[in-house]
Amino acid sequence: MNESMRSVTIARQIDRPSTKQFIEEIFDDFMEFHGDRLFGDDGAVIGGIASLKGQPVTVIGIQKGHTLEENVNCNFGQPNPEGYRKALRLMKQAEKFKRPVITFINTAGAFPGVGAEERGQGEAIARNLMEMSRLKTPIISIFIGEGGSGGALALAVADQVWMLEHAVYSILSPEGFSSILWKDPTRVAEAAEKMKMTAKDLLENHVADRMFAEPEDGLENHLTDVTAELQKTLLEEIPGLLAMDPDELTRKRYERFRQFGSFVE
Repeated sequence: MNESMRSVTIARQIDRPSTKQFIEEIFDDFMEFHGDRLFGDDGAVIGGIASLKGQPVTVIGIQKGHTLEENVNCNFGQPNPEGYRKALRLMKQAEKFKRPVITFINTAGAFPGVGAEERGQGEAIARNLMEMSRLKTPIISIFIGEGGSGGALALAVADQVWMLEHAVYSILSPEGFSSILWKDPTRVAEAAEKMKMTAKDLLENHVADRMFAEPEDGLENHLTDVTAELQKTLLEEIPGLLAMDPDELTRKRYERFRQFGSFVE
């Protein structure tokens, strides 16, 4: 197993800390909001307002469970369109009240079911991309596990993108890559290497801005240490982003995404 596939495997582990655990460790007084005011609530996306050492923030993340029951309740971390619309509702509220937005991403991708497509999955993702690109408040996105395709990007059009050491971010899974491009599902590890999907790869290619190291014996065993570093860095970065002129903030965000090309050989 190469290093890229090792990161994919670690990112998918059932005991990897969830978005809820990160929120509990980093923020105080988290108040969760529900529903998109159009169809219903989506357990795969959680969000609300919280305090970061006295700084009001909006926190949104994709939730995965640790047990079968938990995963059924959050659809295995695969959001439906109402999840993305709930996230957008909270982001627009954050803009109104000048709160920075912090997103946590851990998903194999948006839910591809018939119902999701009927309710406008593609439109919901596309609208988030458009609205986030021009949201006049700071956005920091943190990849804590898998980051799959548009399902992840819909919460990651940010001023800064951070990744844990074994988080991954790609246009599709390595299984999908090897099956579609090579018609050979056995070449998964090779695909993971070619896709340049690890935090180290994405940091080198300037897709990610920061990488946070993970302990050798497992993130789940040292979550407090890692979240303390995340909290410290958030406290360092947010004041500078808040001090920027909103038009300058969105201009730089636009330029950041315009620079990206393809990193697949």
